[in-house]
Amino acid sequence: MNLSEARELFPGVRDQVYLNVSLNGLMPIPSRDAVMAHLEKRVMGGAVKEELHAQAERVRALVAGLIGADPVEVAITKNVSEGLNIFASGLDWKPGDNVVLCPELEHPNNVFLWYHLRETKGVEVREVLPEDGNIPVGRMIEAMDDQTRVATVSHVTFSPGFITDVQALTSEARARGVLTLIDSAQSAGSIRTDVRELGVDAISIGTQKNLLAFYGLGFLYIRRDLAETLNPVFVARYGMDLGPDAHETAIGPGTLDFKPGALRFELSNYNYMGLAAVEPSLELINSVGVDQIEPHVRGLAARLATGMVSLGLSVAGGEPGPHLAHIVAVGESGGGRHYSADDPAMNELFHHLINNGVNISIRRGILRMSIGLYNNEADIDRVVELSRDWLG
Repeated sequence: MNLSEARELFPGVRDQVYLNVSLNGLMPIPSRDAVMAHLEKRVMGGAVKEELHAQAERVRALVAGLIGADPVEVAITKNVSEGLNIFASGLDWKPGDNVVLCPELEHPNNVFLWYHLRETKGVEVREVLPEDGNIPVGRMIEAMDDQTRVATVSHVTFSPGFITDVQALTSEARARGVLTLIDSAQSAGSIRTDVRELGVDAISIGTQKNLLAFYGLGFLYIRRDLAETLNPVFVARYGMDLGPDAHETAIGPGTLDFKPGALRFELSNYNYMGLAAVEPSLELINSVGVDQIEPHVRGLAARLATGMVSLGLSVAGGEPGPHLAHIVAVGESGGGRHYSADDPAMNELFHHLINNGVNISIRRGILRMSIGLYNNEADIDRVVELSRDWLG
C-alpha cells in the first residue's frame, strides 16, 4: 500500500489538518471496524477466550516484527510507563548503583520511577543537562562509571521532539556493562526502531500515538537473556510456564516456573479491545512499511520547519537537520506551561491555527506540530499559509 492509499483510510484528515500524532494518532477505519466487531461479540455473548488469546499472540508477533525482536521478548503491558517500571523494578539494585538520564527532556513518567528507586533502594540518580534541546549522549557517557546500572533516554523526545543518537549511547554503554532502557512512545511506528540495530536492552512502547490505536495498551521489549535474569515484582498465571496444554486456571506443582523472556512479566487478561484496535493498525503500518513512513514524515517535518523559519518564526533546532524526526516545535522551549506559552504571540498563533482547523498541542510552552503517515504536503502548506496570514 502506498501513502496516498493509506490516507484514504483516515476520515479524520478530511475536515482538519491533524498534526497531533504525538498526543494520539488518528485511528484508521479498519481499526474502528475491528473494535465494533469486538463489541458486537461481547454484546451478543459471542466472545471466545481462545480467540482473544490467539489475537493477542498475533499482535505480539506483529510488534516483534516491527521492532526486529522475537515474540518471546515482547510482553503486553498497559502503557509505556508500566513497561519502564517493570524493567526498572526487576533489577537487583544495590545501594550506590546509579542511573544516568536527562530529566529535562524526558517525559515525567521516565523520571519519577528513578526518584522512587533513589528513596527506596538508595539508587543514585545522575542528571545531565540538555544541549540545545538535544539529549546529550556524550555527557551521559561521561557520567557513567563502574556503578552505573542503567542509562535511559527517549528515542524521540516528547518536547521539543528531537531524535536521540541511541546507537552512540548503546555502543558505549554495552562496552561498559551498562544497560540501556529506551522510551519509544514517540518513535515506534513512524521512526525505524529495530532493537538489534539500535543495540538496546529494553524498549517500552504505547499504542495511542504512532501505532494509531487506543490508550491503555503497550508493549515491553527486553532482550531475552537479560529478561531471564530479572525478578518480576508482580507474579500471576500468565507469566507462569505450566506447559502448552495447561488451562489458565492451573496452579502447577508449587514452584515458580516462569515463561521465557519478557513473557514472565505478564499478569492476567489483556486489554482485548485495545488489541482488536491495534492489530489492523499494525497490519497497515506493515503494509506501508516504516522504510516508507519514516522518510515521508521526516520529509514533511523538514518542509514545515523550513516554511516556519522562512516566516521568521522561532523553530526549535532551526533549519532541518539530523535532529529532526516528525515533530516541529515553534516557540521557546520551557517558556510556559503544558497547555499555554508565556509568549502571548505563541498563544495567539496557537488559537489562530486551532480556529482554522489545525489540530496541534502545546508542550512546555512551545507549539508542537507532529506528523503522521496520513499527512501530506497540502497539510503542511496549509499550516504555513495560515501562519503567514496571522503574521500579516
